[in-house]
Amino acid sequence: MKHLFILIAASLSAGPAWVSAAPSGQPNIVVILADDIGSGDISFYRERFMKMEPVLETPNIDALAENGMWFTDAHSSTSLCAPTRYAIMSGKNNYRSVAPWGVWNSFLEGAIKVGDTTLGTVARDAGYATGFVGKWHLGLSFKRLDGNGCYRGNDKDPKPVPADMMQIAYGGPKDMGFDYGYALPTGVQGPLYMAYENEKWAPFEADSKMICWNEQTATDPATVTAEDKKALNIEGNMTISDKGPGMGDSNWDTSKIPDIISRKAVGFINEHANKKPFFLYYCSPEAHRPHMPPAEMDGQKIRGTLPSRHMECIKVLDLEVKRIVDALKKNGVLDNTLVIFTADNGGLTWNVPGTMESGHRPSGLYRGAKSAPHEGGHRVPFIAHWPKKVKAGAMTDELVITHDLMATVAKIAGTKMKDEETLDSTNILPVLLGEGKFNPRDKLIWQAGASFEVMYREGGWKLIIQSSHQLDKWEPIALFNLESNQAENEERNLITHPEYKARAEKMFNEYMRIRESGVRTAPMNP
Repeated sequence: MKHLFILIAASLSAGPAWVSAAPSGQPNIVVILADDIGSGDISFYRERFMKMEPVLETPNIDALAENGMWFTDAHSSTSLCAPTRYAIMSGKNNYRSVAPWGVWNSFLEGAIKVGDTTLGTVARDAGYATGFVGKWHLGLSFKRLDGNGCYRGNDKDPKPVPADMMQIAYGGPKDMGFDYGYALPTGVQGPLYMAYENEKWAPFEADSKMICWNEQTATDPATVTAEDKKALNIEGNMTISDKGPGMGDSNWDTSKIPDIISRKAVGFINEHANKKPFFLYYCSPEAHRPHMPPAEMDGQKIRGTLPSRHMECIKVLDLEVKRIVDALKKNGVLDNTLVIFTADNGGLTWNVPGTMESGHRPSGLYRGAKSAPHEGGHRVPFIAHWPKKVKAGAMTDELVITHDLMATVAKIAGTKMKDEETLDSTNILPVLLGEGKFNPRDKLIWQAGASFEVMYREGGWKLIIQSSHQLDKWEPIALFNLESNQAENEERNLITHPEYKARAEKMFNEYMRIRESGVRTAPMNP
């Protein structure tokens, strides 16, 4: 194991601590996946690593870090949300998928098939109550009205689609191993602009109707202002999202989503705490566009309190975390629950008026942001909080990637996985506990975003390779030494330097060998 630094930290909550173990003795597990959140979005990181006063405070996420473990070298599986969600759910690198760059259309069949091993099934098979709440973004299947299979059209169709939108035919949380599911097909950005609870349409209000949101049918919710429209570059009456029209709930209101989904998460915890061990996978859509936070939440004013709506959405995310932690505390199970907080990709530094101008830096010390192959595109906060198991204030520089959650959850739950199911995912429990043998990663394979770059890392060396959507192009374009004193900004591209030519060629050939052979990319950990 590499360096482990123990810091002095305050207790997460005032008052006596207690443990209320599940009847089986298995710990509860809560994974919180934020959307478009970089390390610099967390005030704990800004204070500890940037040595700067935070512009935005995230006290509840900070408390998890102060009383748990912060991973300094943690990465999202990709630099974009949909492909990262595939990797986390499957435990696999994206190049093993039928859709390597992600499933973005809500009507497309998901890359994970019914019966595949998933993050949900490894917990369910160990006897856990399993729940999924939040942004899905893995594709869905709805039956055609004419009975001819499932509808596979454009989810941005401005006209009603010929499909049974009342329920998910397959490909939702239930088929991925979750007993309970409250899924937003693409989070807050849409389309679709609706929610599904246990695979059935969950109307927002009693008088909700299923409509096709477009410029003719859309109306202006009271929470949408002229300022919102200007920030989102919205024309006409289309106030749902900048992603375009699509099927939705007539009472859809983006600003209400954080309250709705966090209440669903709390309800799941309340139902299962002290009855059986539970696994909750909570995928918040904050702080993804269209950046429409509520006016207030839990008595705290939100709108107008920070330099940008984007930053206000991060404030909302912090309150979602508070609700979940408070529910664990209220039920007396916080000490027996591993809470992991991380993100699907790096933070946003573009199209966020007021954020960068305020001095807030979502990518922290790193170059790039969401979608980029540089560190800011995939360096994410990764926090593990588990009282009496994970030392308070611990930090580790062990290399970790978000799809390591698969093998780790399986180990904690007690599910035996086949070797071929953990080719890309490694169990990091020894790092969390600070005990036992641990075989660290010395290599990492992952990918960026919309420009189709892939990355390969050996130790402190990182190679960026330009690919294509068709995967018929492979060209090394950048080589960085992440351990040099310029590593923070990846300023010095060494690929054009003659003395590094051999290293770049060797790394490129090794990347292609690994990818084309399908061999294991993660070290074996018991």
